Amino acid sequence: MKEIKALTLDDVKRIAAAAEREALANGWAVSIAVCDAGGHALWLQRLDGAAPMSAMVAPEKARTCVLSGKPSRVYEEMVNNGRFAALKMPVVPLEGGEPIIVDGTVIGAVGVSGVKSGEDAQVARAGVAAVIALREGA
Repeated sequence: MKEIKALTLDDVKRIAAAAEREALANGWAVSIAVCDAGGHALWLQRLDGAAPMSAMVAPEKARTCVLSGKPSRVYEEMVNNGRFAALKMPVVPLEGGEPIIVDGTVIGAVGVSGVKSGEDAQVARAGVAAVIALREGA
């Protein structure tokens, strides 16, 4: 059997705090979601001023990552490049979701929504980096 790492509540809080710092440092009102490897919600927060819809989109971006093992940007690029069949996939084809990969296995993901898609992804990557840095002893 394979041993798989799992996110702890402390990990999730660290991810959310780092993502929130990145968003606030840039003046971005976003929603931040973290899910486990099964796509189940572990965290959701909507910063002041973030659109209510962002709280629905952020968890779906995270879920997209654990379903596919890829950043949600991949599906946005598919659609933008004319592969409209991707719209029928059970994913949200919008940039802003980033998988958390440990030892080659997706153990969760961060989804962010509320600003431009590249900015959402920047906030999500800040959250992922916080937990990966901790694991690597940085």
